[in-house]
This record gives sequence, C-alpha cells and structure tokens, in this order.
Amino acid sequence: MQNLLFQTTIEGDPDDWNISRFSHLKAFLEGLRDDDGQPAFRVIARNRDPLGRDDSVLSRLHESDFHQLWLFAVDTGDGLTERDCDGISQFRRRGGGMLVTRDHMDLGSSICTLGGVGAAHHFHTRNPDPDPSRCCVDDRVTTYISWPNYHSGANGDFQHVQPVGDVHPVLRDPHSEAGVIRYLPAHPHEGAVGAPPGDETSRVILQGRSQATGREFNLAVAFERSDQGGPAIAQSTFHHFADYNWDTAAGCPSFVSEAPGDGMIRFPEALRSTHQYVRNVAFWLGGAHERPV
Repeated sequence: MQNLLFQTTIEGDPDDWNISRFSHLKAFLEGLRDDDGQPAFRVIARNRDPLGRDDSVLSRLHESDFHQLWLFAVDTGDGLTERDCDGISQFRRRGGGMLVTRDHMDLGSSICTLGGVGAAHHFHTRNPDPDPSRCCVDDRVTTYISWPNYHSGANGDFQHVQPVGDVHPVLRDPHSEAGVIRYLPAHPHEGAVGAPPGDETSRVILQGRSQATGREFNLAVAFERSDQGGPAIAQSTFHHFADYNWDTAAGCPSFVSEAPGDGMIRFPEALRSTHQYVRNVAFWLGGAHERPV
C-alpha cells in the first residue's frame, strides 16, 4: 500500500477550496485495489498549518513515509514557505511522486518556487507564459479574473481532451473506444502549464480547447522519473479533481458566481473517463507504467 498526502496550501476555511472539497477523489483512490486485492492507497488529507510559519508536514516531507504528494495550490501567493518548498523538493529528489495543480491568474502561485514542477506553472505576475500571445484574457464572462483563464466550459460540465504526441501511460483508457482518455471536468477559467525549457524529462501530454476563443491550451505536463527525482504531473486546474466539478450537488464556496452545468451528470462516460485518468495518475506516480481497470 502506498501512502498519499492530499494537501492544500490554505488553512481550513470552510468557505474556500479546503481539503474537504476533494472528498470524492479521496474516496475513489481509497477504493482502488492492488494485484492482490488489497487497498492500493492510504490517503491522508489535510490543509496547511496556519499561515506565517512553516507547515509541519510539508517542511519535513522528505523525512516522512509518504510515497506521493497531491498538492492543491489554492492560495493567493503565500501558501508555501521557503522551508515548505525545500521539504517538497527534497521529497521529489528522493523519488517521491507528485501531482501539483492550481487555478487561474495568480491562484496557487506559491508553487513557483518548487524545483522543476513549479517552473511548469505560469501565472499572471509570476513566471508568466513565455509566449506573449497567451498573456491575454480568454474567459470574458467573469471579468474580475484575468489571464491565464482558459474557458473549457461551466463547472459541472465536461470538456473533450486531446493527447499530445505519443500517448502517455496516464492517458491510456482500455474502456474508451479510442483507447485514450477523452473527457475531463470543465472549468470557466483554467490556469496555464507548459514544459520548462531545457528540462528533457518533461513534456506536454494533454490539451483542451477554449469554448470562448477556440484556442488550444495545455492541461497537463508529465515529468518522467530521472536522476533529478520522482515522476510528477503539473495540472492546469484543481477543478479537474474537486467534488463540485464531479457533482455540483456537493456545493461550492459562496464566492463562485458562474452558473453551473450538468454535463457530468447527464453523460456518465465523462466521470468514468475522469476516474480512469485519476487511477492512471496514482499508479504511474507510484511506479507503475500503467494500471488499467
């Protein structure tokens, strides 16, 4: 059994994207079994300790018995201290697997200081996209949110996704007619990710298409296991994993103003595809090349 840490970069504000809003993801992973029929994963879910001091777990993650970190960066730039980042970076250097995800504009920008994986995330004021043509507004509905804010659809709806290059193991789907992941949850304003220049262990593996402008944008970057550290995924938005985006009946913080959709409920294949992606990521980060149902 592998030990997974689910952690946000905020304190446990009940009216924010605290860790309880990823409970469906936790339950799904805890229900997976290994080849012997035993639980494959044990998930510990927590929010960060109070801001202004080092997090007691992240700052010493490299000394822990965790095998994977799923980091949901939902802060506005102050969610990780220098020692937190050092603990996380050392964790990966010793072979730990990581999924690091954020959201629009500068939401989650504290992850920029993470070695390797942090460089894959582009924000509004920190590490902006090196392509200046992408430093512009995509979602024009929620006007108080600026770029990056790719509009893949309403919360509660799904988006069609497209593998990039050779199909990566985390994108294989034996139950899909195409043999690959085809759907993920949609979100009105996703963030931006890209393979860091000069890092030969990384590449863009998945893209979506804006429903507002028709422009393609990156959804996921994979980092292969190497001498630099364990495998990792940089994801464009944590909304691919949030309860609300899998089932809007789970509710959302009061500041979410966009009207939700119901595509995930009306089209069960989208949730099944999402589950397959989550399953693949967890087993791949844990050292398996692929793990079909």
